[in-house]
Amino acid sequence: MHTLRDGALLCALSLLFTTAAGAAAIAPSGLVYSTAAAQVVQRQPAPGACHAIGSGLYSRPDPRCTPGAVNPAVTQATIDSTICRGGWTETVRPPESVTFREKSASLAAYGDGSSLSGYEYDHDVPLELGGAVNDPRNLWPEPDYAGYPGYYLNPKDHLERALNRLVCEREMTLARAQRLIAANWVGAYHRYG
Repeated sequence: MHTLRDGALLCALSLLFTTAAGAAAIAPSGLVYSTAAAQVVQRQPAPGACHAIGSGLYSRPDPRCTPGAVNPAVTQATIDSTICRGGWTETVRPPESVTFREKSASLAAYGDGSSLSGYEYDHDVPLELGGAVNDPRNLWPEPDYAGYPGYYLNPKDHLERALNRLVCEREMTLARAQRLIAANWVGAYHRYG
């Protein structure tokens, strides 16, 4: 079970990441705001530097490498024009020409030389909850079903849709949803997924 310490941990981890100009801005969720460009291949952690927590479809990213990061354009005040508007995530999703190269380097960072098809290059805090679009602090190689039909069976995807619905129906704040999924999506899945 996670406690208030999780929020403090996320905040502390976020503070470890700074921009060239100084400390990064922190969102109400305790996660760092990101301005990483969607059209630019982002540098990934060093090969072997990251280690997933757990295994298989219920594994979680290494919080040292992938603590989560959020999009400054998505706030509680802007959810109706961003994450609660149908099709919005497609307007911000990075192109495959960028993410393909990042996914390969991220797999190396997580020490897995397996086939790319066994992994989804996944947003820790998903785009539909205001996750950073193309920041290595928010993307990692999540184990997935190898074939397309399995996409609909991924438990994290179910949780992402459930939390988006709760946020858009004003039953949960955006900051709480972001904290839940970044701190321990598996725990959140058992409660909300």
